[in-house]
Amino acid sequence: MRNRDLVVGLDAGGTRTRAVLASAVDGRVLGQGVAGPGNALTVPVPLLTDHLAEAVALAVPEPDRARVVAVAGGFAGAAETAPDEPGRLNALAALTAALRRLGIAADSVGVSSDIEAAFASAPGTPADGLALVAGTGVVAMRITDRRCALTVGGDGWLLGDDGGGFWIGRSAVRAALRMADGRGAPTTLADAVGRALGVPIEALPYAEDGPYGGPVDLSGTGGRDGVGSPSGAGGRDGLGSPTGAGGSDGLGSPLSGTGPRHAVSPVGADASASSAPVSASVVSGSAREHLPAGPEWSPARRAAYRMHLLPAVMAEPPIHLARLAPLVAEAARHQDAVAQAVLDEAADHLLEPVRALEPRQGERLVATGGLLGPEGPLTALLNERLKTLGLTLDWVADGCRGAVSLARLGHGGPPPPSPRTT
Repeated sequence: MRNRDLVVGLDAGGTRTRAVLASAVDGRVLGQGVAGPGNALTVPVPLLTDHLAEAVALAVPEPDRARVVAVAGGFAGAAETAPDEPGRLNALAALTAALRRLGIAADSVGVSSDIEAAFASAPGTPADGLALVAGTGVVAMRITDRRCALTVGGDGWLLGDDGGGFWIGRSAVRAALRMADGRGAPTTLADAVGRALGVPIEALPYAEDGPYGGPVDLSGTGGRDGVGSPSGAGGRDGLGSPTGAGGSDGLGSPLSGTGPRHAVSPVGADASASSAPVSASVVSGSAREHLPAGPEWSPARRAAYRMHLLPAVMAEPPIHLARLAPLVAEAARHQDAVAQAVLDEAADHLLEPVRALEPRQGERLVATGGLLGPEGPLTALLNERLKTLGLTLDWVADGCRGAVSLARLGHGGPPPPSPRTT
């Protein structure tokens, strides 16, 4: 390996493709580029080729392209479960064509799933362990020798993804509707959801001052696709998941009012009764003290609220409910008991796919997705539950660092011990 050799790592998700140029010797990041969606199953190969070529061209200056010796990409929609897996074939065809277009003749070109790349992004570039994506949707994997050996979940918003961003957003709307017709406990979510979906102020339960007694700021409900923009719904189409099951393809999380805006991919949550909003009867005793005082909400205003809210929800693709998940996190921070109970149940759901992988005590568990980031609303809740399995979370923002490490390994070099940038 020569000191001037370079490698390229790509993280190609449902809403964006990011390329990183790095030293083949020590993994130092030397350049970056971002382009359009990179899901290998949902983006046509010619368009995928264009996006890959654009991202790599931005990351790799033309004079340096002859020095690139290895390229590795983590793609939403791609896996190496079989030699003829469609997503992998699409990704490889598009990546090969993009590199040829740019005059990059790398000795090694590798394709993996975005979750495999994210797993490799953890400190030390682990080869074996568990991966958990918790964005708009939810999927867990057992990784063996840096390849997916078993997948649990990732079934999409209609059939699964319990505890993900869509599930949380839908739970917020259901809690609001139940408060409006008297079936559910008072919750500031009714006001927050109504404002986000354009319900007239005069129909809202806390119309004058907002749900928390001050000005309302809904800017945090945006984001990269789903919770802020369902990708495809996008965000690793999801946020990291070959099935469109949620993931993290962005940097930062709209799920917290502070901190980076991350991607919560759109792959929704289950439509089963288990995701029903929490009523006062199932709120714990300590949380019950934080139920908001019931507003003076007349029957006529309640009826007007429902009349406006239901059409607003039905007018958009269901996965767009994921953008309401940050409202639940915000309400929980203000001690809203219903919102807190929704997050508690979501954390219980996230534990299920991890448990189904039959983890060994102390085994590596790498997580990605806005729900579990440093400021993620489920991070502390899930970590507490993981103690019963002898596990702790390592969170990564995306798969770029892992893709660089996989490229270096493909060229015979060691992965970097820690990320460094110039």
